[in-house]
Amino acid sequence: MTQLTLLKHNQEFFMDLREASKWASQYLNRKVTTSNISYLIQYGRISKIGENGNLLVDMNELKNYYDIQNKEKEKKILSKRALNWHLSFIEYTEAERTKHVHRLHPYKGKFIPQLVEYFLDSHSDEFKKEAYFKKGEIVLDPFCGSGTTLVQCNELGLHAIGIDISPFNTLISNVKIEKHSFAKISESINNITQNLLKFCDSNNYKEFDECLLEELSKFNSTNFPSPEYKRKVNQGVIEEYEYSKKKELEFLKTYQLLVEKYRIKILQDKNINFLEKWLLYPVRNEVDFIFNEIKKIDDADVKKVLAIILSRTVRSCRATTHADLATLKEPVTTTYYCKKHGKICKPIFSIMKWWETYTQDTLNRLKIFDKLRTDTIQFCIIGDSRNINIFEETKKRNASFYNNLISQKISGIFSSPPYVGLIDYHEQHAYAYEIFGFDRYDNFEIGPLKKGQGKDARESYINDISKVLKNCKKYLVQDYNIFLVANDKFNLYPRIAELCNMRIVNRFERPVLCRVEKDRSSYAETIFHLKENQNE
Repeated sequence: MTQLTLLKHNQEFFMDLREASKWASQYLNRKVTTSNISYLIQYGRISKIGENGNLLVDMNELKNYYDIQNKEKEKKILSKRALNWHLSFIEYTEAERTKHVHRLHPYKGKFIPQLVEYFLDSHSDEFKKEAYFKKGEIVLDPFCGSGTTLVQCNELGLHAIGIDISPFNTLISNVKIEKHSFAKISESINNITQNLLKFCDSNNYKEFDECLLEELSKFNSTNFPSPEYKRKVNQGVIEEYEYSKKKELEFLKTYQLLVEKYRIKILQDKNINFLEKWLLYPVRNEVDFIFNEIKKIDDADVKKVLAIILSRTVRSCRATTHADLATLKEPVTTTYYCKKHGKICKPIFSIMKWWETYTQDTLNRLKIFDKLRTDTIQFCIIGDSRNINIFEETKKRNASFYNNLISQKISGIFSSPPYVGLIDYHEQHAYAYEIFGFDRYDNFEIGPLKKGQGKDARESYINDISKVLKNCKKYLVQDYNIFLVANDKFNLYPRIAELCNMRIVNRFERPVLCRVEKDRSSYAETIFHLKENQNE
């Protein structure tokens, strides 16, 4: 019996990864995997005790870490108002919150599927006392975004119509919920991948990249050993900024020598549009190659799926640091110190790895959802929800469903309107608009970041959201239910309801604790339940 094993048996506060995972899951009342514990060790959040098969963690240290994290999260939002902690859905892992097609493409500002399920599924939760929608009814999402409501309506046996001003958002939503020929998609993927491999072999970027990775591995293992380095940074033994800058400059000499040796062209000839600024020269060449291959495909559905995969690939291959994928700062064209990984990292010189990863991941996710889908209708329409004729647009798309819509009408809305001055929705996918040549309707966005959060912006927001609800009311049943997810820090929705002759019958205050963006700070949002004002 090893010394570590004796220590574990003689003192109860040492656990292996499996035991730590089990204990943490019970303590936090949510699933915590061994990978989650390994992550804490890797990033220096807790100490690493032992090696390989004898790897242990200190229970007291782990408990202290979770206690501090939870207190910090709760402190920021707990005292603000009475929160429904059940609606935090903290018990779900990230994989569950991004299940199947919900992770088909990154999208800022989307809500998690469990939130939709809670309000749309009459049997979803023992804490919910009222059923708002029944199977076979029609739900509307006038701010469809990436299609979360549509997907969950399909799973739950509800019909759904989505509307979005963004052509790319509409593409994402429809690819998620449409049926696909997996054999045709697989065949096209295999053909393109093989051709891309030949294209990559025709230049020396692959050899350069492999040599660079080898040099980085040696340098990082010496200067940024994991997890010891991060642990010392967290304990204040190493001053991260000064140390990392010194080592960054030290390795830059090696990088520059390799660039000269392999005669690598880094920058594109122009720096005017998004793709020219944020893609390095070899990456842009490979993106253009795949796009031209996609254009050769005759099947429209296969083209759409591959377009989503290419867009997702391009997003991961922009010339930025690993920590700034969501909020681009300045293009990165050399090796750099990566605060996220705690070592020297490099820009991306080839899309091959991500293309192969995302092609397989997309197929798997589409197949998983295909087994869950119900025989219901969902689609997203490009349009302005303030004035779109839902009946006419549905008739163009699906005549038989149009007849059902006319007779049955829409039972209600579940949607998350844009928050005031938070996101420029077209700009977050600027690369996709340039690649595919989509029209942009930035000036029709409601509450965009570029307009800020001042008085005029808030007044404009109130009027625009009111116009959307007034227009949508024409297509709803008389006793409708509307659920709007909003971070209403300016208290705008009472006035919006008044302008629409609606009443707020309930507010569900939800703490948002689990986020996948770089900014993981917690906040609270409100789900407003609106109905027609029957007093007038």
